[in-house]
Amino acid sequence: MSTPDPVLVADDVSVERGGLPVLRGVSLRVAPGEVVALLGGNGSGKSTLVRALLGLLPLRRGTIELFGRPVARFRGWSRVGYVPQRSTVNLSRAKVREVVASGRLSRQRPFVPAGRGDRAAVARALEVVGMADRAGDHLSELSGGQQQRVLIARALAGEPDLLVLDEPNAGVDLAHQRVLADILGRLVASGTAVVVVLHEVGPLAALVDRAVLLEGGRVSYDGPLDALVSGHAGHPHHAHAGDDDPVRSGLLHEPRLR
Repeated sequence: MSTPDPVLVADDVSVERGGLPVLRGVSLRVAPGEVVALLGGNGSGKSTLVRALLGLLPLRRGTIELFGRPVARFRGWSRVGYVPQRSTVNLSRAKVREVVASGRLSRQRPFVPAGRGDRAAVARALEVVGMADRAGDHLSELSGGQQQRVLIARALAGEPDLLVLDEPNAGVDLAHQRVLADILGRLVASGTAVVVVLHEVGPLAALVDRAVLLEGGRVSYDGPLDALVSGHAGHPHHAHAGDDDPVRSGLLHEPRLR
């Protein structure tokens, strides 16, 4: 059987910020329906890598392809959903339905009102994240976890084949992390590929097909999550870490409910 074409390929990617190297020769492949967790401590380059993968940062060296096309020439952005680190500063006055509907813009023709298909996609996305009953509320009226679910719904409204999330669990309690795990589980079952930046894996652990650990802007491990956590990783990129390693010891931590 032939192997399906990857949805994302990064080869020897290096990025500088302010003249300083942040990513150093990072390579990554993501297959359809695969869940890849990007792990690492603060300053390891996780968020920079995500932004580079989406063409939001220039490369010092290397290449990136989305669905077989160089990212600089990629035009099928409706196939990609992106949930950045939570920020609702410019959205607080918007209603939940309006925020989610903005996720359909890449599929709509300019100056053409939303059609029946667009409205149905928005309704489905709100239902998936459990926020249909808050569609008429302003974003500012929601808790942090609920706001995060709205931002995820915005990405889902575009019906993406690849979903990229940057620290979706940051500042969110365990109950909302479990909701997120359920949402992503259903998407993956339908064939959506997921790249998710995590500081702590928590309830998402069961969904992760591959963990990629960044240290100092380099890939130090690429393989099964359980091998990384147990310390028995046998990958050529793996950099040994002791039992007191802060990255490994915090991977499966589940924060207290707040």
